Amino acid sequence: MKFLTKLFSTLLLSATTLHAMAAPQELDRVRVIVNDGVILQSEIDMETQSLIASASQSGQSLPGASVLQEQILDKLIVEKIQLQEAERVGIRIDDNRLASTLQEIAKNNQKSLEQFRQHVESQGLSWQSFREQIRDEVAQSEVRNALVRQRINILPAEVDNLADILAQESGATITYKIAHIQLRFNEDEDKSIIEQQANELTQRLKQGEDFATMAITYSKGPKALEGGDWGWMRKEEMPTIFADQIALQSKGEIIGPFRSGIGFHILKIEDVKGLETVSVTEVNARHILIKPTVILSDTGVQRELTKITQRIQSGEVTFADMAEQYSQDPGSAVQGGKLGYQTPELYVPEFKHQVETLPVGVISQPFKTVHGWHIVEVLDRRDVDKTGSAMQNRAYRILFNRKFNEEASAWLQELRASAFVEMVNDDE
Repeated sequence: MKFLTKLFSTLLLSATTLHAMAAPQELDRVRVIVNDGVILQSEIDMETQSLIASASQSGQSLPGASVLQEQILDKLIVEKIQLQEAERVGIRIDDNRLASTLQEIAKNNQKSLEQFRQHVESQGLSWQSFREQIRDEVAQSEVRNALVRQRINILPAEVDNLADILAQESGATITYKIAHIQLRFNEDEDKSIIEQQANELTQRLKQGEDFATMAITYSKGPKALEGGDWGWMRKEEMPTIFADQIALQSKGEIIGPFRSGIGFHILKIEDVKGLETVSVTEVNARHILIKPTVILSDTGVQRELTKITQRIQSGEVTFADMAEQYSQDPGSAVQGGKLGYQTPELYVPEFKHQVETLPVGVISQPFKTVHGWHIVEVLDRRDVDKTGSAMQNRAYRILFNRKFNEEASAWLQELRASAFVEMVNDDE
């Protein structure tokens, strides 16, 4: 989970801000109304101090206060809207899931959970505040994954064509560390003005100006406040508009400006890594899905699935029999609940988490996804190479990743455009 590493750094850098806020101070104020929620002055202050601390630590220069505040407000508004969407569709990160995520963060930092907690608290950040910020970040990620997935349509012919191309290529690929600036078209604005600005920025970048500073100052892309950093990606993982522009460029090269439907883009190849072997782990799982109704509540569904699990474990019935009788996933129910060998990335986040972490032969506790309530059992895992069905899976993943990044950006823009947002002035 790449976002967790960046989130951890950001939260620790904001520790001194939170510590300072513990002292007596004036009452908090509402600064922005977002639909039926608000953004407080304390949230803006915390984000600002965190960004300043991060920039100071990395030696990164920042734009003027007014530009910085505009970017921060835009970020906080989008985050608030995503959390509201998560609440609307019923996504909530329970304590068990949160504990698992924190364990993963601790492991990535080569610490036990208790050592990690002590490390967080040594930075002046309360453990409870840290946990809740992680909970919010995971909720945003999951609602984004769940709702964007519904917008993606991949035709079998697309998968077949790409699988044929991949089969003719070497399994080794080149990875690029890329940074991105997006200049967005505004309604009723002359597009030639944006094009001229993009050309001027590109010229300044080629003359040696700092890309991250320019991204923080001017970009309206999803990674603006991270200096435009998209991290390490293979071409097949990039949005199509990026991949189409990259053709074995060397480290440090500036690409662009180039145009899309939403504006002009500039890329920088921050670094290039050599060959990387592609391996695929597939999971063979089976599940039972029951959907809540007006009559059968969430609690009732959980109770029903728990009873089914107990009957299976006692040997009274088989998993296959229960799936055929009760599961509301028609495709797998007739197969005794079996989903066949699949890569976990094909599933919604909550289901993916279960099939990645469950031991083989263990039935999960009931858990909820956007489709309803499930129990799942992992039957087997296998590592496969790039031939046969694995190549089809890889082709699907490539197409999915490309379309997901494109649709995620469009979804966020639509969400932001449809939201009610009102700035609250001091004199109101």
